[in-house]
Amino acid sequence: MTNSMFRWTEFAVAHGVRLLVIVLVALVLNRLLRSLTRRLVTVAGEEATGRVARMREQHTQTLAGVLYSGGTIIIVIVSALMALPEFGFNITPVAAAAGLASLALGFGAQYLVRDFINGFLIVFEDQYVVGDLVKIGDAVGRVEHLTLRRTVIRDAQGAVVSIPNGEVGKTANLSRDWGQLFLDITVAADQPLDNALSALEAVAGELRTDAAWSPMLVDGPRVLGVESLAPAGATLRIQARTAPTRQDDVARELRRRIQIQLRQRGIQLGGVQRVQQVGAEPGAGPPAQSST
Repeated sequence: MTNSMFRWTEFAVAHGVRLLVIVLVALVLNRLLRSLTRRLVTVAGEEATGRVARMREQHTQTLAGVLYSGGTIIIVIVSALMALPEFGFNITPVAAAAGLASLALGFGAQYLVRDFINGFLIVFEDQYVVGDLVKIGDAVGRVEHLTLRRTVIRDAQGAVVSIPNGEVGKTANLSRDWGQLFLDITVAADQPLDNALSALEAVAGELRTDAAWSPMLVDGPRVLGVESLAPAGATLRIQARTAPTRQDDVARELRRRIQIQLRQRGIQLGGVQRVQQVGAEPGAGPPAQSST
């Protein structure tokens, strides 16, 4: 018992101080890392007074979590490697074995590694955050969950789509800055274009000054003019820039107002609707046509 205590005392005197220093330095570094990441989130939260600032805060929170978890893993690994020689282990074979193991793991889990690397780039480059409406490949939906390994979105049908970050290639973020729409209206060939353009200008002006709709507009609506001419009629085009994801709402309201305005001015829309008579008697004549 005395010999055992003597050996432990000798070990503590020879190596205990160094082990204690390694542990203390690791704890201090971890605390500093936690304090730094929390400070980043706090500063971002103090500035979160607008939509862009809130997006920046959310991006900062995600980035801070990634930095803290990754930094903690590095601190633990380095501390363990520094402590092993104090227990009589030669870290050279251990480092070599760890290198071979990581190489084998990299070959076996290359897709998982690719997911994590691409996930880190998505967060670091602020490609999108939770709440953004995005298009990734053929999937379009709102981001509900984002980690280093996968992105989870909910599409228009309500389905939850889970996409590994390694498969995220060309991405369209539909929630940034503004959206844009082009609305085409075809009027009949025999209708005066000046009256039709005047009607569209009136609709655009009314929508711009409407207090209920002006907050959704970034620029316009503006009448671009005659887009094309055809036997069925002339196609007129309206362009508008809207708040993100509000293009469809503005387009529906424009169509409603345009229909009312054209009807009040007696301007007919172009196009021909063909109606085929099923089971008509022989000699009844060609199918009926009606203009719309």
